[in-house]
Formats: sequence, C-alpha cells, structure tokens
Amino acid sequence: MAPSFPLAGLASDGWSTDKEATATCFCGAVQLAFPIEGPGLINSFVCHCSDCRKITASMFASNFTIDDRYLRHVRGKENLKTFAQSKTIGSGKLMTNHFCATCGSLMYRVGEAFPGQSILRLGTVDDFQLSETKLKPTVEQFTKTRVAWCNPIEGMGQSNGMSM
Repeated sequence: MAPSFPLAGLASDGWSTDKEATATCFCGAVQLAFPIEGPGLINSFVCHCSDCRKITASMFASNFTIDDRYLRHVRGKENLKTFAQSKTIGSGKLMTNHFCATCGSLMYRVGEAFPGQSILRLGTVDDFQLSETKLKPTVEQFTKTRVAWCNPIEGMGQSNGMSM
C-alpha cells in the first residue's frame, strides 16, 4: 500500500520508509522518528483503560510501543512538557506523559513498569496508511472497561488487563 499523508495539523514534512517513519504533534513543533518493524517496534494495541480514555478525551486509545534505543527526537524535544502520576495507573507505578507545550498533543508515555520503552499514539503517525499495515494493533487491552457500545475488534486478541 502506498503511503498516505492527508492534510492533518500544520506539519507537512512527515515521512515513512520501509523501516522507519515519523510522528508529529498537531502544530508540528515536535516530531519523532521510530522503527516500523522489530526489534525497535515492540507491539501495537488498543487500550480501553480509564487513563487512556481520559487522556485522549475518547473511549479508547490506539498505541504502539517502541524500544527507546530506536526512538529519535527529530525536533522539538525542548518543547515537550511532562505530567506524571501513579494513582490511577494499572501497574501502580509512575507513568509520565510527554505533551507538546504548544498544541497539547500527547506524543508518548513512559511507564516505570516498562523501562526502556515509550508508548506512542497511532494518531500522531504522519503516514496514516501505517495504521492499516505495519502498525495495525494486534490486541485490545483492559477490555473489562470497554464501553458496551464498542464491540470487540474482529481478529484482534482480547485482554481484560495489560497485554504487554
């Protein structure tokens, strides 16, 4: 499938290759580069936990996990602000959210329970086609808190808790 870069936000310099792609915040100030295959790409999943629901202002989040050794900040690292807490995190350990200070886009989360890994949002990936191919989620997690009107995704693994 051919790359797809629809008009979305203010950045127009996203890219993807056979091995790597970019994720950019809504205003374009922050851009990350990450692998789209292993060993740097760890997994891709849909999360129905209460924190993902609240932090996305939606009913679930679509995420993918990258080994930090392969995650690069192309620009805007200094523009990231953080917020961390452990009170509502499933593991009970600290989860730190990294947001663009300009537009508020959540770029990634880093959890003490997952050292050396960053959890990125599929919605920030510049090449929309990747969510249909190499970054397509394989499991839904925290299905016990999935809203009743949202059916299980066909062909996807199901987990009542953390799937990682």
